[in-house]
Amino acid sequence: MVEASSHRANIGFIVAIVAVATIGGFLFGYDSGAVNGTQQGLKTTFGLSDATLGLTVSSLLIGCAIGSFLAGRLADVWGRRTVMMVAAAAFLVSALIAGGASSAGMFVAARLLGGMAVGAASVLSPAYISEVTPASIRGRLTSVQQIMIITGLTGAFVVNYVLAKNAGTSTSVVLGHPAWRWMFWMQAIPAAIFVLALFLIPESPRFLVVKGHDEKARKVLTRLFGSDVAQAKADEIRASLSADHRPRFSDLIDPSRGGLRIVVWAGLMLAVFQQLVGINVIFYYGATLWQLAGFREDQALEINIVSGAVSIAACIFTIFVIDKIGRKPLLLIGSAGMAVTLFTLVFAFHSGTLDPSGKLVLTPDMGWVALVAANLYVIFFNLSWGPVMWVMLGEMFPNQFRGSALAVCGLAQWLANFAISSSFPTMAAKLGLTLSYTFYGVCAVISYFLVAKLVRETKGLELEEMPGH
Repeated sequence: MVEASSHRANIGFIVAIVAVATIGGFLFGYDSGAVNGTQQGLKTTFGLSDATLGLTVSSLLIGCAIGSFLAGRLADVWGRRTVMMVAAAAFLVSALIAGGASSAGMFVAARLLGGMAVGAASVLSPAYISEVTPASIRGRLTSVQQIMIITGLTGAFVVNYVLAKNAGTSTSVVLGHPAWRWMFWMQAIPAAIFVLALFLIPESPRFLVVKGHDEKARKVLTRLFGSDVAQAKADEIRASLSADHRPRFSDLIDPSRGGLRIVVWAGLMLAVFQQLVGINVIFYYGATLWQLAGFREDQALEINIVSGAVSIAACIFTIFVIDKIGRKPLLLIGSAGMAVTLFTLVFAFHSGTLDPSGKLVLTPDMGWVALVAANLYVIFFNLSWGPVMWVMLGEMFPNQFRGSALAVCGLAQWLANFAISSSFPTMAAKLGLTLSYTFYGVCAVISYFLVAKLVRETKGLELEEMPGH
């Protein structure tokens, strides 16, 4: 086994490639967070109820499920970079249409298109990064994806806050249009940058080997890792592929016992439980959540920005330790920390009372307990499940069925995201925040034991060494 050592690698070139690929993560975060401060504007403009608001906001996630599933398979046919280019163009078109939507139906259509782009970027950016980086620093570089996701979310929070602050509210007019429309239009800027930047990076060498473009693959590997290991690395990639057929969905089935391979079940568990712990309730409904807890709208938007900054700091910590202590220990620490902080939130919400309109009101002390617990929860998520899930999905599957496994796990991840996000407004109204967060806390506890049972450490392994069972 020839290791693509970080000492021999062209680190400058690799870092430049990662910087471009993770713009997809930034847009993933921005598109997910842009809707956070627009909900009042959407309700007012399109006459939405709480239930229809939840479905409208979550329409993005249906597109994400479709996009992640299609991207995983199309990446094996068209290539990683080509599918990312299609996703980048979809980001751009979606931002323009969502901001200019004249009806709820038109807005939902734009969000579905944007969701397909988000879904594609969510699975392809980490997979592409893992395929062009040395094993010794792969975790660190793939973790940059989560930083860019959070940076995109925080960027959307900041833009929303500035627009709403200057306009007065998200429904007030700025340059002839309501502020909430500008919250979506601003996304067109990074989307256009992503489209152009993708022309500057090469196709994944592992995809080129699969397609039989050996000379192109060798040239890319030479630029990445040096001429002394390029040919040997190409030979190892070729040897890791089945000799009798191209990658296909049936490779996900264990031929010895039937049913999905254990490694695929592990990927599905990581994908689904990353959502069942409730993180996107904070991301998508942060402003609404903190208003329920007694904070004003402007205070709630400021808290979102603080949460974003805290998330970035946690992800930076992970970059420094993931290739030293490994993926599995971080996941276990995250599950335990999230369980404790979620049940602290349950305690705070349980102490609250309802005002005459039925909204939860916390005492000042309990409001701060909730705020601190929520930010600690965000820290534990973003030093563990946030970045590590994407790192593992990008690297844990063998070359033979990486695209197919990503398609299935990406679909499961976004369906779980949709279920959690679309159900929260109704759960908060019918069950209250106490029972809602009890559910997320129980899921965090369960995730700890599932990680201990199913997840195998991938630290330091070359992609050609990943077990297929």
